[in-house]
Amino acid sequence: MTQQMHEDVKHFRCEIKDGIATVRLDRPDRKNPLTFESYAELRDWFRDLVYADDVDVVIFGSNGGNFSSGGDVHDIIGPLTRMSMKDMLRFTRMTGDLVKAMINCGKPIIAAVDGICVGAGAIIAMASDLRLATPHAKTAFLFTRVGLAGCDMGACAILPRIIGQTRAAELLYTGRSMTAQEGERWGFFNRLVPEDALESDALELARQIQAGPNFAHMMTKTMLAQEWSMSIEQAIEAEAQAQAICMQTGDFERAYAAFVAKQRPVFEGN
Repeated sequence: MTQQMHEDVKHFRCEIKDGIATVRLDRPDRKNPLTFESYAELRDWFRDLVYADDVDVVIFGSNGGNFSSGGDVHDIIGPLTRMSMKDMLRFTRMTGDLVKAMINCGKPIIAAVDGICVGAGAIIAMASDLRLATPHAKTAFLFTRVGLAGCDMGACAILPRIIGQTRAAELLYTGRSMTAQEGERWGFFNRLVPEDALESDALELARQIQAGPNFAHMMTKTMLAQEWSMSIEQAIEAEAQAQAICMQTGDFERAYAAFVAKQRPVFEGN
């Protein structure tokens, strides 16, 4: 069963064109904070994405010179101080569900980060598959700054895999900003690009990925997420099965035919 993704969202911006979806938070006057409503709608949108055949790649973009300032202080932090433990747990599970939905959506996600990228905004960038940034990007997992633990929305599991245990520990304990240059050097950002090239470079990367075998990309994303909890032997067996499935696709046959004809393959994602 497949479905078409929708652009008529209420709590963030979404544009779908030629198989590439660009989403971004839409409160640039406040550096794009998240609210209860935007968390929930993003979670549901990414959950639906796994069933969609009209989107191949997602760009999570910046808006107004910033990516996201995280959870809104007035709309989220304030109300949380008055909630019961049960309601707080319901909220933290919802935010974690957004990360799980991004990881399990089956589509490569590119974060295009400019300016402020902190708190839950940093988590969204972290949960993406690839990350481009401008030299002005400032990324902070600042949960300790508001009296909370650094272990938020999977940060203690995912961030060390990207930048290493000790660097992740420093950011999660101190809540300090990671500069764009540090982020690139540590492997958080794939590369830095000029501010005026961020959107175009992210789109170019998305098109480059989209031109590949998209069913196989789904397999790659699945294995990248699942193999962290596997032994080497289990991972090799899982990849053997995944690759055998991909060998049944039309894209595998198209690649072979193009090679024989000395042409560039044109993949169709099936």
